[in-house]
Amino acid sequence: MINNVKESIWNQFGASIDMLENAINACLDEHWATDTKFWYHAFHCLFFTDFYLTLKPETFSPPAPFTESEFEDTMPERVYTKAELLEYAKFCREKLRNLIDGLDENGVNARWINPYKDFSVIEILLYNMRHVQHHAAQLNLILRQTIEDAPDWVSRAGAEI
Repeated sequence: MINNVKESIWNQFGASIDMLENAINACLDEHWATDTKFWYHAFHCLFFTDFYLTLKPETFSPPAPFTESEFEDTMPERVYTKAELLEYAKFCREKLRNLIDGLDENGVNARWINPYKDFSVIEILLYNMRHVQHHAAQLNLILRQTIEDAPDWVSRAGAEI
């Protein structure tokens, strides 16, 4: 049973990350840092993807060059590049893969707790996946409004666990 759950979460969460990456890749340079804040929405999504994949949230620290500005409700000090955010997506995908790969019967029932949430590991993974998909859809809407095109739906993760 646990292997089926792990594979299913990987396939669907991975597909959400694929869709986010596809949206980032589809954004033309001239739309990256406009008033739509495309880059910022992508960063916000990846920051919290990373955070929610940290099983002990009190130990979270984003990788360089990213800061904890999201916890302070302030914009980052600079616009992050497409390459930086695609690298962050890759980092998050690998973090997800490692987390899912390491899950066992006890791990799925462990708790993810911070001052605002008290979820099982399975629930934080589902919550996180919904957050990624929400922002992938938001970015696709921005793409449709600015370039009249957006990437296609992804049914399952492109990579195997």
